[in-house]
Amino acid sequence: MNRIKEVLEEKGIKQKWLAEKLGKSYNMVNSYVQNRKQPRLEVLYKIAKILQVNAKDLLIDSENIKG
Repeated sequence: MNRIKEVLEEKGIKQKWLAEKLGKSYNMVNSYVQNRKQPRLEVLYKIAKILQVNAKDLLIDSENIKG
């Protein structure tokens, strides 16, 4: 699970903009945002750099997941 959606909303950034900066399709970024797919680690770090956050800020602590 990731927090990409929350960070985008906090920063007022659109998925389309992130997709362009990443060089990925909107559909791929949307699948990351909706937690249907998890980005590879290097992609996660690239997203963090683009969004100017720590990569850890994009991750959800597994201890906090209810299920």
